[in-house]
Amino acid sequence: MAEDQARILVINAGSSSIKLRLYRLPGDRLEAYGLAERIGEAEGRLGLRWREGEDWAEQESARRFADHHQALEVLVQALIDTAVIESLADLEAAGHRVVHGGEVFSAPTRLDAAAVAAIERLSALAPLHNPPGVDGIRTLQGLAPELPQYAVFDTAFHHTLPPEAYLYALPRELHREHGVRRYGFHGTSHHYVAQRAAERMARPLQELRLITLHLGNGASVTAVQNGQSIDTSMGMTPTEGLVMGTRCGDLDPAIPLLLCTRLEKTPQQVEDLLNHQSGLKGLAGAGDMRALHEKEAAGDQHAALAIRLLCRRLKKYIGAYAALMGGLDAIVFTGGIGEHDAAIRAGACADLGFLGIELDQSRNRRKADGERAIHRDAAAVALWVIPTNEELAIARQVWACFSTA
Repeated sequence: MAEDQARILVINAGSSSIKLRLYRLPGDRLEAYGLAERIGEAEGRLGLRWREGEDWAEQESARRFADHHQALEVLVQALIDTAVIESLADLEAAGHRVVHGGEVFSAPTRLDAAAVAAIERLSALAPLHNPPGVDGIRTLQGLAPELPQYAVFDTAFHHTLPPEAYLYALPRELHREHGVRRYGFHGTSHHYVAQRAAERMARPLQELRLITLHLGNGASVTAVQNGQSIDTSMGMTPTEGLVMGTRCGDLDPAIPLLLCTRLEKTPQQVEDLLNHQSGLKGLAGAGDMRALHEKEAAGDQHAALAIRLLCRRLKKYIGAYAALMGGLDAIVFTGGIGEHDAAIRAGACADLGFLGIELDQSRNRRKADGERAIHRDAAAVALWVIPTNEELAIARQVWACFSTA
C-alpha cells in the first residue's frame, strides 16, 4: 500500500444485517466487501468478496448469527482468514453508519465513551437501528481499542433545515424538552447523489436546486438548495413521508389514537402496524415493488391502486419542493426502486411538463446500470439515475476527519 494511502473500514449495521466495506483512500479503491444477514434468525448467511490483484474472489456460506456482536466478529475474522488484512492493526480508521444523531450530532464524530453513550440515549428515536449501530461500535472497539473510529449520521445532512421546516405545530416545550421535531434520514445518500449530480452536470452544487429521491423499501425525498437540505419528507422517525414498503408515510395523527381506542390496540401494536404492516404491503399484500408489478400485470386492482398512490405521493412532494425552491434544475433517482424501476420513475414525472420536467421514455426504459440521464435533450430540468454509495460517502468523511486530525 502506498504510504500516503489509508485503509478505512466501514460498518453499516442494520436491524438484521451488517454490511462491511474496506476502502483504500484517497482514490476510493474498494478492497473488500462483506455481508452478514438474517442476524438472530434460525438460518443466516455470510458473504465476502475481496480483491486478488485486479480480480475478485468470493465466498458464501450459511451461518447462524446470534447477534450483531457475533456477526461483526465473524466478518472481521473472514477478512483476516482470506488475507485481505493480517490484523486490524493494518487499518488506519473505521467509520460506522448511525441512523439517528438527534440534535446532538451534526457532523462525523470521533467515538469515545461519551459519544457512544449519547448515541445509545438516542435509541428511543430509532429503536430498530441505533442499538445495532452501538453494538457494532462496541464490538470493534473491543477488537481494536487503539483504532480511531468515527460515527457518520443519517440525520447530519438535514441539520441545515430551517426552523419552519423542522418544527411541528405543537407546544414549544415538546421540542425544547423532548426533542420532538423533524430530523430526516437517508442524509448520507441524499448528499452523495446530489454531489454526483452536480459533477455530472459540471455545475457547482452550491448553485443548484435539486430534488433527490431515495426510493427503496424505506423511501424519502429531499429538497437540496445551494448544497444544503432545506426540507425532507421523513420526520422525527422514518415513518413519515412517502408511501414505503411497509411504512404508512404521511398520516392523519388522529388515526393512531383511533386504533388505540376503537380497536383496543396498545401503542406498541399500533407502532408495529404503521411501520411493518402498512405502506404497499398494507394496501396490496406485498411490500416488494417487483411483486407488486407482477400482481398488477396479473390484473390485481389493489396492486395497481397501490402503485398509483405511491406515484401520486411522489408527484406531490416534487411539486411542493419545486415551489419551495422557486424552481428546479434536476431530479435525482436513487435506491433500489429509484435506480431500477422505470415505471415508478415515469409515474413520478408524469404530467409535470409545466415544471420543465420532460422524461425521455426510451432512455428511461433502457436496461442499464450506473449513472445516466433520462431526460429529453431540450428539457429544462435534468433527470438523473445515480446509484447511491453510502459506504463510500462514509469512508470519504472518515478519511477527511482522520487525515486532518
